[in-house]
Amino acid sequence: MPSLWALLALGCLRLCLGVNLQPQLASVTFATNNPTLSTVALEKPLCMFDSMVALNGTYEIYLYVLVDSASSRNTSAQDSSRTPLSWTAQQTEGGRTGPYKAAVFHLTPCSDLPSLDAVGDVSQAPEILNAYLVRVGADGACLSDPNFRGLCNPPLSAATEYRFKYVLVNMSTGLVQDQTLWSDPIRTNRLTPYVAIDTWPGRRSGGMIVITSILGSLPFFLLLGFAGAVVLSLVDMGGSDGETTHDSQITQEAVPKSLGTSEPSYAAVNRGLPLDRAEVYASKLQA
Repeated sequence: MPSLWALLALGCLRLCLGVNLQPQLASVTFATNNPTLSTVALEKPLCMFDSMVALNGTYEIYLYVLVDSASSRNTSAQDSSRTPLSWTAQQTEGGRTGPYKAAVFHLTPCSDLPSLDAVGDVSQAPEILNAYLVRVGADGACLSDPNFRGLCNPPLSAATEYRFKYVLVNMSTGLVQDQTLWSDPIRTNRLTPYVAIDTWPGRRSGGMIVITSILGSLPFFLLLGFAGAVVLSLVDMGGSDGETTHDSQITQEAVPKSLGTSEPSYAAVNRGLPLDRAEVYASKLQA
């Protein structure tokens, strides 16, 4: 992936020309949301300390964090004997009274770095990101855990400017071998108030608009279905009334006439006889 190699080369160029350079924010290719409210992702000092002279022995890199102030650029991360400071975030009030050690990692030779060609592989992505980046403020539980004994990398404060420094430590002597300058101030994000959040539909994604439209029209369809059910029930009631009336007429026609009652005309009509035949029958009776 040539574009990723180009980004890495540009980031490394800022650090590989010598140690008189500063830690830099991670490229947006690797950390899209950076900084956040409580974290800052930095590029590791790849091929920096061992770019000029080959280092023999075991070395580690310490990352120090300091809240920006008027005198922070001149703050030292070592004592007079070149021993690196071991202050914690709790001892320095989160970097307000002095630099604290936030992370420690081994100095990885350039030849041992993983290839960026596999960055698209989901199974290898965490390993690659861990090799090239370090995230300050990633440990959200160390401050609240009374049994925590490791190196605490607590969340940073929101809307606060911090400076960062890499220090190379020779593990055989325990002394500082080399170090970078303090970084430029890097400010964490500020929490956006609820009233300031833009709720205009144009800012929403297409999926959100579709879901909102469906939920908004759902009551209309429910009301339409209820009205249809009411109309169908009324139609069914009207049909059943018509059938009852028809049955009553048939029953009335089927009732035999009472004895001693002479209603020839009515009988003729009910039986469906023609009117002229009924008149002829009546005239014969009179004769």
